[in-house]
Amino acid sequence: RAATTAPVYRLYALNQLSPARPGLVRVEEGGAGIAVEIWRMPVAALGRFVTGIAAPLGLGTLVLEDGGTVAGFICEAAAASEARDITGHGGWRAWMASQAAA
Repeated sequence: RAATTAPVYRLYALNQLSPARPGLVRVEEGGAGIAVEIWRMPVAALGRFVTGIAAPLGLGTLVLEDGGTVAGFICEAAAASEARDITGHGGWRAWMASQAAA
């Protein structure tokens, strides 16, 4: 299902990874609501899934605009210094669409 985070995140294009991936970093100020997708995963598949997550990404708790929380991808803040801030696009899919149109 589609959802939006609470306005406490910045979104980065992690171009140093191949392929580029989205990096969601929680911030104290200057954050925005970011479009996210919520998926269900069988608990039995979680172990294999987690081993495939490469730094600077990880799993953590995301706060949604409705106050709820979900487990989701987060990014180490240090990676933001090498990445492109794409928060203004509102989400990864919107940014990807803008790149395809360019």
